Amino acid sequence: MTSTSLADLGWSAHFADQLDDSDRLTPLRLFEIQRDRATGIGPEGSVVLTYPEGLSAGRTVVGDWVLADPETARIVRVLDRRTEIARRAAGREGGRQLIAANIDTLFVVTSCNADFNPPRLERYLALAFDANLSAVIVLTKADTAEDAEDYAARARAVSPRIAGVVALDSRDPAELARLAPWLGRGRTVAFVGSSGVGKSTLIAGLVGQQIATQDIRENDAKGRHTTTARTVYRTPQSALVIDTPGMRELGIQDAAEGVDAVFEDIAELALTCRFSDCAHETEPGCAIRRAVQDGRVAPERLERWRKLQREDAMASEAPYERRRRERAFGRVVKDAVDVKRRT
Repeated sequence: MTSTSLADLGWSAHFADQLDDSDRLTPLRLFEIQRDRATGIGPEGSVVLTYPEGLSAGRTVVGDWVLADPETARIVRVLDRRTEIARRAAGREGGRQLIAANIDTLFVVTSCNADFNPPRLERYLALAFDANLSAVIVLTKADTAEDAEDYAARARAVSPRIAGVVALDSRDPAELARLAPWLGRGRTVAFVGSSGVGKSTLIAGLVGQQIATQDIRENDAKGRHTTTARTVYRTPQSALVIDTPGMRELGIQDAAEGVDAVFEDIAELALTCRFSDCAHETEPGCAIRRAVQDGRVAPERLERWRKLQREDAMASEAPYERRRRERAFGRVVKDAVDVKRRT
């Protein structure tokens, strides 16, 4: 895989400004990351890179720009990212897990069947908007749906800030051409979505090469994991496409601004409540409760906003704060049990 220039790989002034005039290092973009190696791409082609002491593969992600020593093929420095998208890592301790870096548009892929799930779409969009990315919802399997436009309308209703909604047949080149506005030369896009929604088929059609796919289960429209690692591909138009594994869990963390961006209408109403610390429950003068009563905001949409806010607040706690809160809750439970025993 080769390129004629750094600009074809997404290089911009943001990265050029980080170079020193005396630098004799080679800028490369990370296209694949293994356990202790990475594949970087530059104008001369691909290079297998090693990590220096003190920098592990876990601290880099596909899409990163690095400076490497041309003689040793060793990474010297990771350049500051222009954008990054991350989720809350699985497990009790959480932590941020990077998904991709330096992307321009996030394509959130779902399908016109039982996989379509607005709450899950809201989570993906919260991650995108918190990273200041434009987001496009791509609805695959439109050719198999009785009413693909109904799915598209429901997708558009998820958030007023969506850059576009495209329902298509991933196997039809003419349909794939509708994604061209976001796939210009040197632009970087990432595809995210559940397993089985057709991401690999979609990307294979865009890049013109076969990518492993597996059929979905007929009983629940869920798929098996096909992509197990993040990889960058090039389209014939020199756009860069990042494929990501299907995600069973999509926790959010440090994404409060993204959550409010998804629910922009509700967040703006909250600014007009009579009290600045309004909890939107029983307080007089609550603009959100009035909008629910008037039918301008669906109650279930309001509850999803509250749920994501609570989840983000808890996930964003420092570990010592979480332990303190859990100990305090434990004392409350213990006291309640003691009182019950005495009475």
